[in-house]
Order: sequence, then C-alpha cells, then structure tokens
Amino acid sequence: MEMKKRISSELRNRSPAEVVELVVENCRSSDGEVEGLTDEYTELEILSMVNVGLSSLSKLPKLPKLRKLEVSDNIISGGLDTLVEKCPDLTSLNLSGNKIKELSSIETLQNLKNLRSLYLYSCEVSTLDDYTEGVFELLPQLTFLDGYDQEDNEVPDSEADNDDDEDEAGPPGDDDDDEEEDADSSEEEEDEVGLSYLMKEGIQDEEDDGDYVEEEEDEEDGDVDGADVQGEKRKRDGEDGEDDDDDDDDDE
Repeated sequence: MEMKKRISSELRNRSPAEVVELVVENCRSSDGEVEGLTDEYTELEILSMVNVGLSSLSKLPKLPKLRKLEVSDNIISGGLDTLVEKCPDLTSLNLSGNKIKELSSIETLQNLKNLRSLYLYSCEVSTLDDYTEGVFELLPQLTFLDGYDQEDNEVPDSEADNDDDEDEAGPPGDDDDDEEEDADSSEEEEDEVGLSYLMKEGIQDEEDDGDYVEEEEDEEDGDVDGADVQGEKRKRDGEDGEDDDDDDDDDE
C-alpha cells in the first residue's frame, strides 16, 4: 500500500488534529520522501514510519509536539537537520538499520536539547571503533544509546513500560467514555430488572385474581347444588307425608 493511502486509512474518521499516535509501517513511499503528512497533525506525539523506503526526511511537516520518532529500516543517510527545525521537542529517535556512516551525519542532533534516547544499531556508523564514546561525546544530552547508558546499563524496565503505556494509550477522553458507557449499561440493566419485576408482579396479581374468581364461582355452584338438594329433600318429605295420610284414611 502507498504511504499516502495508509496514512489516510489510519485516520479512522478522525481529523488530523485529533491524532496523537500514528503508525504507518511496511507501506511504500513512491519517491523516498514523507507523503501524506501535513502541518494539520498538530497533536502528534508518536510517529512510526518503519520500512517504508524513506531516503530523506526533508518533507517531514512541522510537528511541534512530536516526542518519539521511529524511522528504522529505511535508507536515510543524512539530512537530519530537518528534525531540529520540524520536531524540536523530540526525546527518542530510532534510526537503526539506515545508511548512516559517519558521526558527522548525526552532529546536527546536538540541537535537539530534549533528546534522551538514540538508536543507530545496524547502521554502518555503529561499527566504528570509537562509536559509543564518540556518540556520547558528540551528543552530551543523550542518556541512552541503542538501549544502554554510558556505563553499559540497560534502559530500566520502568522507562520502557512508560513508553509502552504511552504508545498504547488512545485519544484523550477514551477512558472517561468507557466509564460513562459502563455506567449507562448498569443503569439500563437495573431498569430492565425493575421492569421485569413489575411485569412479573402484575402477571402474578392477575393469576391470583383469576384464582379468586374461580373460587367464588365454585362456592356459588356449591350453594346452588346445596339448595337443589334441600328442595328435593323437602319435596320427598312432603310426598311421604301425603302417603301416610292416605293410609290412615283407609284404616278408618
């Protein structure tokens, strides 16, 4: 995929001014220059353009808030003065796997006063006998070169973890939105439970009313049956009395 199209797709319905981190690795620059980036990316703090065929950074736009730049595995050989002008607050720069051969090529990075971490491994310059001492002498503001300080101590895990956390962080406000969504979901669930309970109670009341009506009907049926039985009994008693009177008359 072309670099310009990749950058456009990475916007994901955001405006350039909303992007804090941008990763456009393993795509292709058509002419070896930065393509698709503009001055509109005013909030960009982390930019990764690994293995995109860059030979120059001259067309990098002004990125005043950029702190971390990853351009490893390209074919950059110089022209780093652009970074001083366009990314003055840079703290971490990864140039490993490029075509940098001489210490003089990185001398301009002295003007990046906040630069603390620089990666140049797999560049030809890293094979020089006085490579490590020469870089730290040339760039006194550096704390780490290729992941180690001047005493050959590795970058602490805490610093690496902080970088990872920053890389994984989404746009500002995402956490708040998630919390609000969770709260809304909880309220909806409570409303659903309350509604279900009321509906269940209503159904139960209707069933109870139905049972009461049926019991009344049964009682009424019982009363009617009882009355019929008593009426029948009285009728039979009356007939028996008449028969007794007729017998008495015959005897006289």
